[in-house]
Amino acid sequence: MRVSLIAAVADNGVIGREGGLPWHLPADLGRFKRLTTGHHLIVGRATWESVGRPLPGRTFVVVTSRPDYAAPGATVVRSLAEAIRLARAAGDDEPFVAGGAGIYREALERGLVDRLYLTRIHRAYAGDTRFPAWDESAWRVVEEERHVAEAQGDRPAFDFVVLERRRPPRRVPAR
Repeated sequence: MRVSLIAAVADNGVIGREGGLPWHLPADLGRFKRLTTGHHLIVGRATWESVGRPLPGRTFVVVTSRPDYAAPGATVVRSLAEAIRLARAAGDDEPFVAGGAGIYREALERGLVDRLYLTRIHRAYAGDTRFPAWDESAWRVVEEERHVAEAQGDRPAFDFVVLERRRPPRRVPAR
């Protein structure tokens, strides 16, 4: 089983603004759907609340420390490790860590992900949520697809990048 992280990140590290995305990139939304359909999406409570509902063809797992939290249409767990174990037990070969910033930080700092699917957006945006600092030297680019800015319109240039960990990640014990 591979655990992956998926995120869209502006040049200045912004990943969100007021519970949403500060950009609209249909190609990125399509990539997200194509990659994550049929898999578990592991998200924090605030990300779940910003999405507002389960997405078709995906199993949502919400990580929160709130003991009485309910997320209709999703499974609620208390830790990222528990979410990964749940996906593994369900036979998912590639669950996706899909935000927000705290979940991304924990996944990267604890070495819980093997692969990163990033959309690097070549523009700075105002926002209140940022992708965490991470050791890029621990990763190698295995795929990169460049997209130029629209000549007319407001779509910025962006790249789809896939990175894999250079060193073996830590494994979540199966228990």
